[in-house]
Amino acid sequence: MTVNELIATGERADLLAMLAKHRHFLRFTTRDLTDEQAGLRTTASELCLGGLIKHVASVERTWVDFILNGPQAMGDFTAMTEADWARRADEFRLLPGETLAGVLADYAEVASRTDELVATLTDLDATQPLPKAPWFEADTRWSARRVLMHIIAETAQHAGHADIIRESLDGAKSMG
Repeated sequence: MTVNELIATGERADLLAMLAKHRHFLRFTTRDLTDEQAGLRTTASELCLGGLIKHVASVERTWVDFILNGPQAMGDFTAMTEADWARRADEFRLLPGETLAGVLADYAEVASRTDELVATLTDLDATQPLPKAPWFEADTRWSARRVLMHIIAETAQHAGHADIIRESLDGAKSMG
């Protein structure tokens, strides 16, 4: 069953609508770009548009896995090695052989999986303990609802980053 076949109402419809809005703005920043343009850094940061799409897809995939499987889906951030951090940093770049079309297709698959989960999850109040990480308070649990709101916030924040990068690249804006 696809999300289009599901009928989400109330809170679930609101969550899906907000997520769709911010996904649209993020993807829209990549319109009419070549792979080379999507991989360009236009600010002092390491961020590029293709890398942001790739990162947001990875983060959304991981958080959905967290909802379904708990903290083991994310691992122990306090035990990460330099090599682990380097691989994580690669999420923010288009690597050789990666294309904008490829990362957008992956993001669409991730989005579809998330949307189906939002529409079908038995209980948005179900909680999981957060994994060990310096940025999470110890012994804290998040509900599926809170995780979904976090995904929406992350997507919106990165859509703003993407808008700045795109405007710096060629003057194109998402709005205005």
